[in-house]
Amino acid sequence: MTEISRRKSDHLRIVAEGRGEQQGLDSGFDRVRFLHQALPELDMAAVDCRTRFLGRDMAAPLLVSAMTGGPDEAERINRHIAEACAHLGLALSVGSQRIAVEAGGAGGLGASLRAIAPQIPILGNIGAVQLNYGFGLDEAQRAVDMIGADALILHLNPLQEAIQEGGDRDFSGLLARIAALATALPVPLGVKEVGAGLSAPLARRLIEAGVTILDVAGAGGTSWARVEAERGPERLQALAAPFHDWGIPTTTALRGVAPLMRPGGVLIGSGGVRHGLDVARAIRLGADLAGQAARALPAARDSAEALVQHLGDVIAQLRIAMFCTGSADLAALRRAPLLSPPGGFWSQSAGMEKPDPSA
Repeated sequence: MTEISRRKSDHLRIVAEGRGEQQGLDSGFDRVRFLHQALPELDMAAVDCRTRFLGRDMAAPLLVSAMTGGPDEAERINRHIAEACAHLGLALSVGSQRIAVEAGGAGGLGASLRAIAPQIPILGNIGAVQLNYGFGLDEAQRAVDMIGADALILHLNPLQEAIQEGGDRDFSGLLARIAALATALPVPLGVKEVGAGLSAPLARRLIEAGVTILDVAGAGGTSWARVEAERGPERLQALAAPFHDWGIPTTTALRGVAPLMRPGGVLIGSGGVRHGLDVARAIRLGADLAGQAARALPAARDSAEALVQHLGDVIAQLRIAMFCTGSADLAALRRAPLLSPPGGFWSQSAGMEKPDPSA
Protein backbone atom coordinates (compact mmCIF):
# COMPACT_ATOMS: atom_id res chain seq x y z
CA MET A 1 0.00 0.00 0.00
CA THR A 2 1.35 3.43 -0.96
CA GLU A 3 1.64 6.23 1.58
CA ILE A 4 -1.25 8.11 -0.08
CA SER A 5 -3.44 4.97 0.03
CA ARG A 6 -2.53 4.40 3.67
CA ARG A 7 -3.39 8.00 4.52
CA LYS A 8 -6.78 7.74 2.82
CA SER A 9 -7.51 4.49 4.62
CA ASP A 10 -6.72 6.26 7.89
CA HIS A 11 -9.05 9.12 6.91
CA LEU A 12 -11.89 6.71 6.24
CA ARG A 13 -11.45 4.92 9.56
CA ILE A 14 -11.16 8.12 11.60
CA VAL A 15 -14.29 9.67 10.05
CA ALA A 16 -16.28 6.43 10.42
CA GLU A 17 -15.31 6.25 14.10
CA GLY A 18 -16.54 9.81 14.68
CA ARG A 19 -13.09 11.10 15.61
CA GLY A 20 -13.08 13.79 12.95
CA GLU A 21 -16.10 15.81 14.01
CA GLN A 22 -15.79 19.57 14.38
CA GLN A 23 -15.28 20.76 17.95
CA GLY A 24 -16.46 24.11 19.32
CA LEU A 25 -18.31 25.16 16.16
CA ASP A 26 -21.53 23.97 14.59
CA SER A 27 -23.04 24.33 11.14
CA GLY A 28 -25.74 26.74 12.32
CA PHE A 29 -28.59 24.56 11.05
CA ASP A 30 -30.29 24.35 14.47
CA ARG A 31 -30.74 28.13 14.45
CA VAL A 32 -32.71 27.98 11.19
CA ARG A 33 -36.26 27.32 12.37
CA PHE A 34 -39.30 27.08 10.13
CA LEU A 35 -42.65 28.61 10.98
CA HIS A 36 -44.88 25.60 11.64
CA GLN A 37 -48.01 25.40 9.52
CA ALA A 38 -50.69 23.67 11.60
CA LEU A 39 -53.01 23.71 8.57
CA PRO A 40 -50.71 23.00 5.60
CA GLU A 41 -53.61 22.62 3.13
CA LEU A 42 -51.70 19.75 1.51
CA ASP A 43 -52.02 16.02 1.07
CA MET A 44 -48.61 14.78 2.21
CA ALA A 45 -48.74 12.17 -0.56
CA ALA A 46 -48.65 15.05 -3.05
CA VAL A 47 -45.46 16.63 -1.66
CA ASP A 48 -42.96 16.68 -4.54
CA CYS A 49 -39.26 16.95 -3.77
CA ARG A 50 -38.04 16.02 -7.24
CA THR A 51 -35.43 18.15 -9.01
CA ARG A 52 -33.05 18.11 -11.99
CA PHE A 53 -29.28 18.37 -11.93
CA LEU A 54 -26.90 18.24 -14.89
CA GLY A 55 -29.77 17.32 -17.17
CA ARG A 56 -30.80 14.30 -15.10
CA ASP A 57 -33.90 13.75 -13.00
CA MET A 58 -33.49 13.26 -9.25
CA ALA A 59 -36.03 12.05 -6.71
CA ALA A 60 -34.76 14.50 -4.08
CA PRO A 61 -32.18 17.31 -3.83
CA LEU A 62 -29.62 15.08 -2.13
CA LEU A 63 -26.02 14.33 -3.04
CA VAL A 64 -23.92 11.67 -1.36
CA SER A 65 -20.76 13.74 -1.06
CA ALA A 66 -17.17 12.79 -1.68
CA MET A 67 -15.79 10.48 0.97
CA THR A 68 -13.59 7.86 -0.66
CA GLY A 69 -10.83 7.46 -3.20
CA GLY A 70 -7.71 5.38 -2.80
CA PRO A 71 -8.11 2.82 -0.02
CA ASP A 72 -8.80 -0.83 -0.79
CA GLU A 73 -12.18 -0.48 0.91
CA ALA A 74 -13.18 2.23 -1.57
CA GLU A 75 -14.30 -0.20 -4.28
CA ARG A 76 -16.87 -1.81 -2.00
CA ILE A 77 -18.05 1.53 -0.58
CA ASN A 78 -18.34 3.14 -4.00
CA ARG A 79 -20.36 0.19 -5.25
CA HIS A 80 -22.73 0.48 -2.29
CA ILE A 81 -23.15 4.22 -2.86
CA ALA A 82 -23.74 3.81 -6.60
CA GLU A 83 -26.31 1.06 -6.04
CA ALA A 84 -28.16 3.04 -3.36
CA CYS A 85 -28.16 6.31 -5.31
CA ALA A 86 -29.29 4.53 -8.48
CA HIS A 87 -32.12 2.87 -6.56
CA LEU A 88 -33.30 6.13 -4.97
CA GLY A 89 -32.55 8.53 -7.83
CA LEU A 90 -29.93 10.64 -6.04
CA ALA A 91 -26.61 12.16 -7.10
CA LEU A 92 -23.18 10.99 -6.01
CA SER A 93 -19.77 12.60 -5.93
CA VAL A 94 -16.75 10.33 -5.70
CA GLY A 95 -13.80 11.00 -3.47
CA SER A 96 -10.44 12.15 -4.75
CA GLN A 97 -9.44 10.44 -7.99
CA ARG A 98 -5.80 11.42 -7.76
CA ILE A 99 -4.53 7.88 -7.17
CA ALA A 100 -6.80 6.43 -9.83
CA VAL A 101 -5.73 9.03 -12.39
CA GLU A 102 -2.05 8.48 -11.65
CA ALA A 103 -2.39 4.68 -11.61
CA GLY A 104 -4.70 4.39 -14.60
CA GLY A 105 -7.89 3.51 -12.71
CA ALA A 106 -8.30 1.71 -9.38
CA GLY A 107 -10.29 1.53 -6.18
CA GLY A 108 -13.79 1.33 -7.59
CA LEU A 109 -13.29 4.47 -9.67
CA GLY A 110 -13.77 2.91 -13.08
CA ALA A 111 -16.43 2.32 -15.72
CA SER A 112 -18.32 -0.07 -13.43
CA LEU A 113 -19.55 2.91 -11.40
CA ARG A 114 -21.50 4.35 -14.33
CA ALA A 115 -22.65 0.86 -15.32
CA ILE A 116 -24.19 0.43 -11.87
CA ALA A 117 -25.84 3.86 -11.96
CA PRO A 118 -26.52 4.80 -15.58
CA GLN A 119 -29.22 7.43 -14.95
CA ILE A 120 -28.03 9.52 -12.00
CA PRO A 121 -25.69 12.54 -11.85
CA ILE A 122 -22.11 11.48 -11.04
CA LEU A 123 -19.43 14.02 -10.13
CA GLY A 124 -15.71 13.43 -10.52
CA ASN A 125 -13.25 14.88 -8.01
CA ILE A 126 -9.59 15.93 -7.95
CA GLY A 127 -7.72 18.34 -5.71
CA ALA A 128 -7.46 21.85 -7.14
CA VAL A 129 -3.93 22.13 -5.77
CA GLN A 130 -2.88 19.26 -8.07
CA LEU A 131 -3.11 21.78 -10.92
CA ASN A 132 0.13 23.17 -9.44
CA TYR A 133 1.71 19.71 -9.22
CA GLY A 134 1.49 18.40 -12.78
CA PHE A 135 -2.23 17.91 -13.33
CA GLY A 136 -3.88 19.67 -16.26
CA LEU A 137 -6.61 19.20 -18.83
CA ASP A 138 -5.51 15.66 -19.72
CA GLU A 139 -5.68 14.47 -16.11
CA ALA A 140 -8.99 16.25 -15.52
CA GLN A 141 -10.47 14.66 -18.62
CA ARG A 142 -9.17 11.27 -17.49
CA ALA A 143 -10.96 11.71 -14.16
CA VAL A 144 -14.20 12.48 -16.01
CA ASP A 145 -13.87 9.67 -18.54
CA MET A 146 -12.98 6.88 -16.13
CA ILE A 147 -16.32 7.11 -14.34
CA GLY A 148 -18.49 8.71 -17.02
CA ALA A 149 -18.87 11.82 -14.87
CA ASP A 150 -21.37 14.55 -15.71
CA ALA A 151 -19.15 17.22 -14.11
CA LEU A 152 -15.81 17.55 -12.36
CA ILE A 153 -15.37 19.01 -8.88
CA LEU A 154 -12.09 20.53 -7.73
CA HIS A 155 -11.71 20.39 -3.97
CA LEU A 156 -9.96 23.12 -1.99
CA ASN A 157 -8.32 22.01 1.26
CA PRO A 158 -5.61 24.49 2.30
CA LEU A 159 -6.03 23.85 6.03
CA GLN A 160 -5.75 20.09 5.61
CA GLU A 161 -2.67 20.41 3.38
CA ALA A 162 -1.09 22.88 5.82
CA ILE A 163 -1.41 20.42 8.72
CA GLN A 164 -0.82 17.18 6.83
CA GLU A 165 2.77 15.97 6.97
CA GLY A 166 4.18 16.45 3.48
CA GLY A 167 1.05 18.27 2.31
CA ASP A 168 0.83 20.04 -1.06
CA ARG A 169 0.90 23.68 0.00
CA ASP A 170 1.53 25.68 -3.16
CA PHE A 171 -1.84 27.27 -3.82
CA SER A 172 -0.36 30.22 -5.75
CA GLY A 173 -1.88 31.13 -9.10
CA LEU A 174 -4.63 28.51 -8.81
CA LEU A 175 -7.52 30.77 -9.79
CA ALA A 176 -6.06 31.33 -13.26
CA ARG A 177 -5.54 27.58 -13.70
CA ILE A 178 -9.11 26.91 -12.57
CA ALA A 179 -10.39 29.48 -15.08
CA ALA A 180 -8.39 27.87 -17.89
CA LEU A 181 -9.72 24.44 -17.00
CA ALA A 182 -13.30 25.73 -16.86
CA THR A 183 -12.91 27.01 -20.41
CA ALA A 184 -11.26 23.87 -21.82
CA LEU A 185 -13.15 21.08 -20.04
CA PRO A 186 -16.20 19.87 -22.01
CA VAL A 187 -18.26 19.19 -18.85
CA PRO A 188 -19.24 21.67 -16.11
CA LEU A 189 -16.56 22.48 -13.55
CA GLY A 190 -17.32 22.83 -9.86
CA VAL A 191 -15.36 23.82 -6.76
CA LYS A 192 -15.91 22.73 -3.17
CA GLU A 193 -14.23 23.19 0.17
CA VAL A 194 -13.78 20.13 2.35
CA GLY A 195 -15.20 21.42 5.62
CA ALA A 196 -14.02 24.99 6.20
CA GLY A 197 -16.50 26.77 3.93
CA LEU A 198 -16.44 29.00 0.85
CA SER A 199 -16.61 32.74 1.44
CA ALA A 200 -18.75 35.06 -0.66
CA PRO A 201 -15.76 36.97 -2.11
CA LEU A 202 -14.12 33.73 -3.25
CA ALA A 203 -17.40 32.43 -4.65
CA ARG A 204 -17.73 35.59 -6.72
CA ARG A 205 -14.23 35.13 -8.17
CA LEU A 206 -14.86 31.47 -8.94
CA ILE A 207 -18.13 32.27 -10.72
CA GLU A 208 -16.37 34.95 -12.76
CA ALA A 209 -13.73 32.33 -13.62
CA GLY A 210 -16.38 30.11 -15.19
CA VAL A 211 -17.12 27.72 -12.32
CA THR A 212 -20.81 26.74 -12.43
CA ILE A 213 -21.13 24.40 -9.42
CA LEU A 214 -20.19 25.54 -5.93
CA ASP A 215 -20.32 23.38 -2.80
CA VAL A 216 -19.82 25.53 0.29
CA ALA A 217 -18.84 22.46 2.40
CA GLY A 218 -18.92 24.58 5.52
CA ALA A 219 -17.70 24.10 9.06
CA GLY A 220 -19.83 22.09 11.44
CA GLY A 221 -19.29 18.59 10.12
CA THR A 222 -15.94 16.88 9.61
CA SER A 223 -12.84 18.81 10.64
CA TRP A 224 -9.95 17.75 8.43
CA ALA A 225 -7.58 19.53 10.79
CA ARG A 226 -8.75 17.12 13.46
CA VAL A 227 -8.67 14.11 11.11
CA GLU A 228 -5.05 14.82 10.19
CA ALA A 229 -4.19 15.38 13.85
CA GLU A 230 -5.78 12.05 14.81
CA ARG A 231 -3.40 10.16 12.54
CA GLY A 232 -0.28 12.11 13.47
CA PRO A 233 2.24 12.24 16.32
CA GLU A 234 1.66 14.21 19.52
CA ARG A 235 3.45 17.28 18.15
CA LEU A 236 1.14 17.39 15.12
CA GLN A 237 -1.90 17.00 17.36
CA ALA A 238 -0.80 20.03 19.39
CA LEU A 239 -0.12 21.99 16.19
CA ALA A 240 -3.58 21.26 14.80
CA ALA A 241 -5.56 21.70 18.04
CA PRO A 242 -6.32 25.46 17.66
CA PHE A 243 -7.82 24.81 14.21
CA HIS A 244 -10.40 22.17 15.18
CA ASP A 245 -13.12 24.85 15.05
CA TRP A 246 -11.73 26.75 12.06
CA GLY A 247 -13.95 27.77 9.20
CA ILE A 248 -17.18 29.37 8.02
CA PRO A 249 -20.33 27.64 9.35
CA THR A 250 -22.37 26.05 6.59
CA THR A 251 -25.42 28.29 7.07
CA THR A 252 -23.26 31.44 7.04
CA ALA A 253 -21.56 30.29 3.85
CA LEU A 254 -24.89 29.50 2.17
CA ARG A 255 -26.36 32.88 3.01
CA GLY A 256 -23.28 34.61 1.64
CA VAL A 257 -22.95 32.64 -1.57
CA ALA A 258 -26.59 32.06 -2.58
CA PRO A 259 -27.26 35.66 -3.75
CA LEU A 260 -24.23 35.48 -6.06
CA MET A 261 -25.32 32.44 -8.07
CA ARG A 262 -26.09 33.04 -11.74
CA PRO A 263 -28.87 31.39 -13.76
CA GLY A 264 -27.82 27.84 -14.54
CA GLY A 265 -25.41 27.69 -11.64
CA VAL A 266 -25.81 25.09 -8.91
CA LEU A 267 -25.20 25.66 -5.20
CA ILE A 268 -24.63 22.66 -2.94
CA GLY A 269 -24.95 22.94 0.83
CA SER A 270 -22.82 20.43 2.70
CA GLY A 271 -20.98 20.37 5.99
CA GLY A 272 -22.79 19.05 9.04
CA VAL A 273 -25.93 17.89 7.20
CA ARG A 274 -27.31 15.35 9.69
CA HIS A 275 -30.82 14.56 8.48
CA GLY A 276 -33.64 15.58 6.18
CA LEU A 277 -34.57 18.65 8.21
CA ASP A 278 -31.05 19.98 7.60
CA VAL A 279 -31.57 19.28 3.89
CA ALA A 280 -34.75 21.39 4.02
CA ARG A 281 -32.88 24.14 5.86
CA ALA A 282 -30.09 24.15 3.26
CA ILE A 283 -32.64 24.42 0.44
CA ARG A 284 -34.40 27.26 2.28
CA LEU A 285 -31.12 29.15 2.55
CA GLY A 286 -30.53 28.98 -1.19
CA ALA A 287 -28.93 25.61 -1.93
CA ASP A 288 -30.09 23.63 -4.94
CA LEU A 289 -28.86 20.37 -3.39
CA ALA A 290 -27.65 19.28 0.03
CA GLY A 291 -24.67 16.98 0.41
CA GLN A 292 -24.06 14.37 3.08
CA ALA A 293 -20.90 12.34 3.64
CA ALA A 294 -19.85 11.40 7.19
CA ARG A 295 -23.39 10.66 8.39
CA ALA A 296 -23.88 8.29 5.45
CA LEU A 297 -20.50 6.59 5.76
CA PRO A 298 -21.39 3.92 8.36
CA ALA A 299 -24.28 2.69 6.22
CA ALA A 300 -22.17 2.91 3.05
CA ARG A 301 -19.53 0.71 4.65
CA ASP A 302 -22.19 -1.81 5.66
CA SER A 303 -24.22 -2.44 2.50
CA ALA A 304 -26.22 -0.83 -0.29
CA GLU A 305 -29.37 -1.89 1.54
CA ALA A 306 -28.30 -0.11 4.73
CA LEU A 307 -27.51 3.02 2.76
CA VAL A 308 -30.88 2.89 0.97
CA GLN A 309 -32.57 2.76 4.37
CA HIS A 310 -30.49 5.66 5.72
CA LEU A 311 -31.01 7.88 2.69
CA GLY A 312 -34.66 6.90 2.51
CA ASP A 313 -35.08 8.19 6.06
CA VAL A 314 -33.36 11.46 5.08
CA ILE A 315 -35.79 11.89 2.18
CA ALA A 316 -38.74 11.07 4.45
CA GLN A 317 -37.60 13.74 6.92
CA LEU A 318 -37.31 16.27 4.10
CA ARG A 319 -40.87 15.47 3.02
CA ILE A 320 -42.12 15.90 6.60
CA ALA A 321 -40.46 19.33 6.79
CA MET A 322 -42.06 20.30 3.48
CA PHE A 323 -45.49 19.07 4.63
CA CYS A 324 -45.29 20.94 7.95
CA THR A 325 -44.32 24.18 6.20
CA GLY A 326 -47.08 23.85 3.61
CA SER A 327 -44.51 23.42 0.83
CA ALA A 328 -45.86 21.38 -2.06
CA ASP A 329 -42.54 21.46 -3.90
CA LEU A 330 -38.98 22.76 -3.58
CA ALA A 331 -39.89 26.16 -5.04
CA ALA A 332 -42.42 26.61 -2.21
CA LEU A 333 -39.89 25.37 0.37
CA ARG A 334 -37.50 28.12 -0.72
CA ARG A 335 -40.19 30.65 0.26
CA ALA A 336 -41.27 29.00 3.52
CA PRO A 337 -41.42 31.49 6.43
CA LEU A 338 -38.81 31.18 9.16
CA LEU A 339 -39.07 32.07 12.82
CA SER A 340 -37.05 35.15 13.70
CA PRO A 341 -34.86 35.16 16.84
CA PRO A 342 -37.41 37.07 19.00
CA GLY A 343 -40.10 34.50 18.24
CA GLY A 344 -41.90 36.22 15.37
CA PHE A 345 -41.57 35.22 11.77
CA TRP A 346 -40.66 36.65 8.43
CA SER A 347 -41.40 35.77 4.85
CA GLN A 348 -39.81 36.88 1.63
CA SER A 349 -43.26 37.20 0.09
CA ALA A 350 -44.25 39.60 2.89
CA GLY A 351 -41.35 41.89 1.99
CA MET A 352 -39.96 41.83 5.51
CA GLU A 353 -36.29 42.33 6.20
CA LYS A 354 -34.47 39.03 6.23
CA PRO A 355 -32.92 38.31 9.65
CA ASP A 356 -29.82 36.20 10.10
CA PRO A 357 -30.99 32.67 10.99
CA SER A 358 -27.58 31.98 12.51
CA ALA A 359 -27.70 35.00 14.83
